[in-house]
Amino acid sequence: MKHVVADLALFGGRPAFLTPLHTNRPNRFDRARLFDRLDWALDNQWLSNGGPLVLEFEQRVAELAGVEHCVATCNATVALQLLMHGADLSGEVIMPSLTFSATAHAARWIGLEPVFCDIDPATGCIDPAAIADAVTPQTSAVIGVHLWGRTCAVDELEKVAADNGLPVFFDAAHGIGCSSAGRTVGGFGAAEVFSFHATKVVSAFEGGAVVTDDARLADRIRALHNFGKGIDHVSDAGGTNGKMSEAAAAMGLTSLDAFDSSVRHNRANYDAYREELDEVDGITFFNHETRERNNFQYVIIELDEAETGISRDLLLDVLKAENAIALTPIGSPACHQLEPYRSRRPVRLPHTEKLVAGVISLPSGSTVSREDIRRVCALIRFAVTHSTEVTSRRKDSQ
Repeated sequence: MKHVVADLALFGGRPAFLTPLHTNRPNRFDRARLFDRLDWALDNQWLSNGGPLVLEFEQRVAELAGVEHCVATCNATVALQLLMHGADLSGEVIMPSLTFSATAHAARWIGLEPVFCDIDPATGCIDPAAIADAVTPQTSAVIGVHLWGRTCAVDELEKVAADNGLPVFFDAAHGIGCSSAGRTVGGFGAAEVFSFHATKVVSAFEGGAVVTDDARLADRIRALHNFGKGIDHVSDAGGTNGKMSEAAAAMGLTSLDAFDSSVRHNRANYDAYREELDEVDGITFFNHETRERNNFQYVIIELDEAETGISRDLLLDVLKAENAIALTPIGSPACHQLEPYRSRRPVRLPHTEKLVAGVISLPSGSTVSREDIRRVCALIRFAVTHSTEVTSRRKDSQ
């Protein structure tokens, strides 16, 4: 409990948490079940190359996404590259700047040019109305990003892409188990890409997948991720090794077993944060549509410095010093604010820039307790209540 500003760890006080409370640490799962699966793989001596565990994982992901085909990969960045290669994209690809840099890097790594669009400030996702102005004769596709579990305006995005004769794909790294207009993420556009990184709500240690109802596209991607085997002249680039291992699939299956309980815990965390912070002036939540399904993996707040009296970065420093490791979320800073894009193709995206300047990702996941959340929120309320003194004292100490 902090009574005066001098009690804050930033100014020499004792941290509120004995050990760091991290944002999006790996979720809890049944270790015994994981080790059983690993032992089974070792006993069968089939550790890679599309083994039984990978095939089972692909089937379960496809069922969860409501699609016919899933190609599991070693990570989501490679999945994006395989999808772009498999779709024979060239030239420019339109995407939001408010995304993890891997979305843009995946395109640039295979010779495509990312063209960044602004967002709809109400959702944080790409603004369909901005896409038409970004289309050029070199544009080959549009990539939407379901940001922090909030889905794109799918119907509008698909319509504007179709009106311009372009396919649309989705980076759904944050979107597994979510829905839009009652439809499950995974079946939108020509294909979608999931991430199964260690910090995701479904983890394969490290992994990704392309999900689609397009059998031909799935076949091409499956060939591409196994050195191009199986289809003649699958790509001018040949193929690559993008396969998921049996060990990763064992983890992915075990994480899927825990998916429902992980989501329940995430939802409870989200509700607890709302209960603790809803009355704090200048703090707004990145809301989830209540009529849709969500995995509630991310708890994102936006700070209005004019109302709170404290900057986003100073509040982050306050929390970090207390071992409550809140972060700027994935996408902040935005891609167009980073190299090589900042100097290569400068662009102003006012809605994107405003949002990323004020957002914070709060600690959540199945390792975060209700008491942890109470302590984090008490720190936030204290910092806001004493914002003038905290800000002044920080300036004096620099």
